[in-house]
Amino acid sequence: MAVLIDPPRWPAHGTVFAHLVSDTSLEELHALALRAELPPRAFDHDHYDVPASRYDDLVALGATPVGEMDLIRALTASGLRVRKPQKSPTRNESHAIAHRSWSYLGLPETIRDDLLARWQQPHRHYHDVRHLAQVLLALGELACTDRVVILAAWFHDAIYDGAPGRDEEASAALAEDSLAGLLPDDDVAAVGRLIRMTATHSPTDEREAILSDADLSVLGQIPGRYHVYVRDVRLDYAHVDDDAWRNGRSQVLRQLLAKEPLFHTEMARDLWETQARANLEDELRSLTTGLFSGPETRPEP
Repeated sequence: MAVLIDPPRWPAHGTVFAHLVSDTSLEELHALALRAELPPRAFDHDHYDVPASRYDDLVALGATPVGEMDLIRALTASGLRVRKPQKSPTRNESHAIAHRSWSYLGLPETIRDDLLARWQQPHRHYHDVRHLAQVLLALGELACTDRVVILAAWFHDAIYDGAPGRDEEASAALAEDSLAGLLPDDDVAAVGRLIRMTATHSPTDEREAILSDADLSVLGQIPGRYHVYVRDVRLDYAHVDDDAWRNGRSQVLRQLLAKEPLFHTEMARDLWETQARANLEDELRSLTTGLFSGPETRPEP
């Protein structure tokens, strides 16, 4: 049971970086990172990237120096290693996913470009273009080719100010204004209705169920990817103090866990239900440890 660190030799940002991993649990890894005041954005699915200037500090705090190959073997044996296909899409990958999706919709690229600009606003951390890509990919996994549902995914967090309910209403209104005259009125109204549903994730028909499941699909990813999601949600709410964050987030997690079922389509339940419940329960327990909380969650300038 140890936190391991390999020699700093990976060049980036004018220095070289080491990798910090646990051979036991992500909670153990985050606990040491918290004591060392490593920024949460240094976490990358199964490790923290540590600049050479912090190497000795981490060793002094208890990290065990090992060789690069020994670190990889220990991480793999622990079951915590996250390989490339399992990771969150990068921003560049997310753009490519979004462009492919839009190309099948037969709508003006000016709308696409306006939406992508919104999804890239600097105050976004979780609710950014990577989330859009995750939802679009999840719709693909659910075999959804319904243009109305895909458009609702594109618009569902197009306006995001961290104001639940108001954000969904504003996003729905944006969709209705942007699509008026380009789609049949019934389809435009359906897009707006689907977006408003994401405020509660209480679907009443098949279209709503598919969008709800795709929007929540991140909950059912492997733990390392889920922890990236947790980190980014905390960064979205960096203006909230730790006690308020723990109380509010605990309430959200309990509400999600109380949903029976959490996912509404059979395919989504098969794909994500079991892992999602395990992730949510683990996060609820971890809130008492201060995971991704505190001043270090403030975005760097």
